[in-house]
Amino acid sequence: MTSGAKLFYGIALFFGVMDVFYILATIFLKDSASLIGLEWAGATGLTMAFLLALMLAGYLHLTDNKTDIGPADWEEAEIEDGAGVLGFFSASSIWPFVMTVAIVIMSYGIAFWHLWLLAFGAVVLIWAGTMLNLQYGLPPEKH
Repeated sequence: MTSGAKLFYGIALFFGVMDVFYILATIFLKDSASLIGLEWAGATGLTMAFLLALMLAGYLHLTDNKTDIGPADWEEAEIEDGAGVLGFFSASSIWPFVMTVAIVIMSYGIAFWHLWLLAFGAVVLIWAGTMLNLQYGLPPEKH
């Protein structure tokens, strides 16, 4: 079992214990207004946090058998052992900015409930996303 799975099992255990404690404390706690009952927002939040941590721990536990041992699990690993290829990032691309402007246009369309503005922003966002993916597949004269 990797260290990530152990960490998330520990987090799930913590959230599970705190969830039970929170539910019992809010059921039997009397405040100044003499109200007795479960506080649903906190109980639901803690239950969802418990389930999310348990889901991540189970995923990491199940995929542990299918992957090699990582540098985080080596006893004498160095920082550079975990470094890999970070990928290629284009420094001169305009399309992330165009996508951001399209999202802002869509947000204004939602905020002021102008459906034409929302549709225009969606079209610009789809166009900019397509151009972002095709920017190195097209010849330079068509950029």
